[in-house]
Amino acid sequence: MHDDTSLPQPDGSADEAATEPSPGQGGSGVSRRAMMRNAGIAGVGLGLAGLTGGTAHANPAAATTPAQAAAAAEAPPRKGRTMIGVPFEKRSTVRVGIVGLGNRGGSMIDLFLALPQVKVVALCDPVKEKAAAAAKKVTDAGQPAPATYTKGPDDYENLCQRSDLDFVYVATPWESHFEMAKAAMLNGKHVGVECPIALELGQLWELVDLSERTRKHCMQLENCCYGKNEMRVLRMAHAGLFGELLHGAGAYNHDLRGLMFDPDYYEGPWRRLWHTRLLGDLYPNHGFGPVGNYMDVNRGDRVTHISSFGTPALGLAEYRKEHMPPGDPSWKETYIESDRTISLVQTEKGRVIRLEHDVSTPHPYSRINSLGGTRGVFEDYPERIYLEPTHTDDQWHDFGEYAEWDHWLWKEHSNPPGGHGGMDYIMLFRLMQCMQLGLVPDFDVYDAVTWTAPVPLSHASIKAKGAPQAIPDFTRGLWKKARPGVDSEKPEG
Repeated sequence: MHDDTSLPQPDGSADEAATEPSPGQGGSGVSRRAMMRNAGIAGVGLGLAGLTGGTAHANPAAATTPAQAAAAAEAPPRKGRTMIGVPFEKRSTVRVGIVGLGNRGGSMIDLFLALPQVKVVALCDPVKEKAAAAAKKVTDAGQPAPATYTKGPDDYENLCQRSDLDFVYVATPWESHFEMAKAAMLNGKHVGVECPIALELGQLWELVDLSERTRKHCMQLENCCYGKNEMRVLRMAHAGLFGELLHGAGAYNHDLRGLMFDPDYYEGPWRRLWHTRLLGDLYPNHGFGPVGNYMDVNRGDRVTHISSFGTPALGLAEYRKEHMPPGDPSWKETYIESDRTISLVQTEKGRVIRLEHDVSTPHPYSRINSLGGTRGVFEDYPERIYLEPTHTDDQWHDFGEYAEWDHWLWKEHSNPPGGHGGMDYIMLFRLMQCMQLGLVPDFDVYDAVTWTAPVPLSHASIKAKGAPQAIPDFTRGLWKKARPGVDSEKPEG
């Protein structure tokens, strides 16, 4: 196990905004979060035992049989009221605080500033130069100078305590997401977090319980759910063009070797260090979120089990041998994360979702993004489709012929600004619109934790030689009722 006491302070990116191809604080002393960062993270790699003081602490790594896995996934008693269908409080202006101003946060601030009636009130990052650069963007946009919190890794707690914030956006290294989401909700703020939202099963349950108790939304800001292709397929699926849905696939297959060994891209080696701790799918959300939406997961169906398999971990060590000089700190690291993880997820209705993760070997970028049913199939990268009765020749056809099914958000914003082909802007526009109009958000804490559950559960399954791991019903039975999601209706007015 690699000693992780050199983990960087919160900063950096939860997503590679600058490189992904477009798809067609005044704290002092030792805080609880600091102790978790320096001591508890090692526990994640050793056994994924629950480290929090929260609700569920069953160790999924010990669940080696279906019966044990089911017991580990049993829902604890509800401590509040469900957040399903709960609208935001209506407000004319949304006041935002941003925690983490590295690659991701430093680019997303531009989109917050481009949105109507959104004010960036406060910024937090222990790297003062990054906070100053972001603050200048705010004033250059004609807004008042934001408050800045740069006094160490826990100064985000002071940002969250402000009385003039409605929403906290978190874009920091993964190990800090859970504590920051908690701090925002405990201080009465809605929170949106880059993926993954947490790293342990107990943490996921604690976020559900805290959202229900505080009545504040805790959301995984999964931008791929708002991709143009994803939203078109979503509407087509809901209109029945694919017939009865049978299978789907999603992935994060993105060669990050160069970036993970780049001393300047990330604020320290935090992302690479996760490859010394876990075996499974470190980043399932980009693939899982869209396919889950197609199948109405948590809205009429639910995912029940996951079985995962992983290849040997060879890619990063081989890249290091070829590119890193002797004496580089990376030579002290031992990589265990599977170069490619393949997971099969079963739903209550019997559907199958395939998830893949590979950031350690050379290959073109792909999220797979596939959906199949009794009337045909769509596959992305490159985009192509085959649907009966229109297609009868057993040949792929042009997905562009289905542009009429584009979501109203893409029809209204045909050329959105920002990275990832515009999906980041579409996501933030819709979220801020829901807050301003007092609407129910397109996704909620139950989606956030479901899309993230493969992180600890795939690790447990691989350790158990592919044995299925039960995925908790985080809705506690409320998944059975159909309800709206990302396939939203355009608001009136």
